[in-house]
Amino acid sequence: MTCKTDQQWDPVAYERHGRFVSDLGTPVLDLLQAAEGERILDLGCGDGALTLKIAGRGCDVLGVDSSLPMVEAARARGLDAEVMDGQMLAFDQPFDAVFSNAALHWMPKAEQVIDGIWKALKPGGRFVAEFGGHGNIATIAGALEAALAARGLRIPRPWFFPTPERYNALLKKRGFIVDFLALVPRRTALPGDAGDWLSTFAQPFIMEVSDDERPAFIAALLEELRPVMCDDKGTWWADYVRVRCRASKPR
Repeated sequence: MTCKTDQQWDPVAYERHGRFVSDLGTPVLDLLQAAEGERILDLGCGDGALTLKIAGRGCDVLGVDSSLPMVEAARARGLDAEVMDGQMLAFDQPFDAVFSNAALHWMPKAEQVIDGIWKALKPGGRFVAEFGGHGNIATIAGALEAALAARGLRIPRPWFFPTPERYNALLKKRGFIVDFLALVPRRTALPGDAGDWLSTFAQPFIMEVSDDERPAFIAALLEELRPVMCDDKGTWWADYVRVRCRASKPR
């Protein structure tokens, strides 16, 4: 079944409801070990919050993202950023490293993504990433699908959440040397409630419901999810699970 909408990104809404994604990117930044003077590609740069931190380490950074509004937000930070589909990268070995945080799970053509990363890297270059892995947001995804099924609706999941074994195999198939790869459970506090999360990150699901019925649909989902996602202090939590990896292209 074809979705009525693809995921859209609004920098203002993302700042309000999704900033925790880049705020929690420090471990993968540390894994990158960016060095002054390096040329680095930030794949799925979003509004450039982490791109800016890499540039602050003295690196020459290019951010790419499929969302024009997010690229414009990155450019507003003074960054070099381009609109580009991460599944169709077109670089020929200009980069010392490719970095990606919380973006690769939106690119289901994983082999094409990995091939583009390989071609973008110089011999000896490294690929460092963190993204949704097997079991990521299982609670909220299951509730969404059940609620849609009750309305006779079913859409394919828009995300790529691989097991570490599968992703390791894909990297090695392309020729990468895998230095580190792990599945990292990371229960994550949300800045708002699950409704804010749905509106920000699950548009392909909720847009299947008509405009006039959508508020009641989301409200019903909130009540179903409250016992398992909201604690007694009123904080909502999501069951995030990430793949974190570092791989290198042989010299």
